[in-house]
Amino acid sequence: MQFLKNWTLPLSMLTGILSYFIYVSIPALNGTHAFMLHFIEVFQPLLLFCMLFVSFCKVSPKELRPHRWMFKLLAVQLLSFTGMGLLIILLPDVPGRVVIESAMICMICPTATAAAVVTTRLHGNPSAVVSYTCLINLLASIAIPSVVSFIHEGAADLGFTTSFALIMGKVFPLLILPLLSAWFVRYMMPSFHRRILSHPDLAFNLWAVALSLAIAVTVKAIVHSHESLLSLTLIAMASLLTCLLQFYLGHTIGKNHNETIAGTQALGQKNTIFAIWMGYTFLNPVTAMAGGFYSVWHNVINSWQLWRARRNETPA
Repeated sequence: MQFLKNWTLPLSMLTGILSYFIYVSIPALNGTHAFMLHFIEVFQPLLLFCMLFVSFCKVSPKELRPHRWMFKLLAVQLLSFTGMGLLIILLPDVPGRVVIESAMICMICPTATAAAVVTTRLHGNPSAVVSYTCLINLLASIAIPSVVSFIHEGAADLGFTTSFALIMGKVFPLLILPLLSAWFVRYMMPSFHRRILSHPDLAFNLWAVALSLAIAVTVKAIVHSHESLLSLTLIAMASLLTCLLQFYLGHTIGKNHNETIAGTQALGQKNTIFAIWMGYTFLNPVTAMAGGFYSVWHNVINSWQLWRARRNETPA
């Protein structure tokens, strides 16, 4: 049990990969593929809602406030996204346009719903991560339709208002609603709130299940992709480079403000489900693969962070 607890994330990722290949290799289950896909589409958001609800129960409304370092992280995401967007606007036939759009998605993508969970496990400040998550979702809701409307005709046809409404429709049920529900339970159902807090690993365990599903869906997308190996490799590399860059910048900026862990997780961990949806909805659908690859990279880094934290806590 201690082994499973220590290596939850790598085991969850491995479980997701093996589950997909085992499932599709059983002929008797061929007729259940459509049902299973629909089940995951319904169950995964519900699981994320529950995970966020449990995490937000630990955060007091009084602790949610912006800090100076958060605006530096926002500037990193906004300037990189608009800079690459401007490059495509000025040079629409620029070589590697799909790779640039993939990097754009990775840079503007809001903070992962699990970032507060990982921050807690690393003994960071989860309240700061929740505050930043709210800020970056609001920024993304404005920046994405403002920029992509000049890049893709489909996005331009939607218009700013429709695009903004679509993004908020994705954000509200998986961010704002869990937050409001947690605050309602905190003040109106204190006994239930205390019961939730009595299970400190509940949010992390829910995330482990959600991660397995996310990795399985990512593997499915890669296996069924019709893109060339070169395109997939370039997109994977773009997502890896942006992942490493954002973890580094988040660490550097956070360290300068005594919020190393919060800054690292707020900028490095991404809501890859949102990234995949953004690619399909606003940009070249191929760019959705960047979100899938980023999911792998940032969870590998999270696994390393948690391993290092355990090693540092172990008595010599």
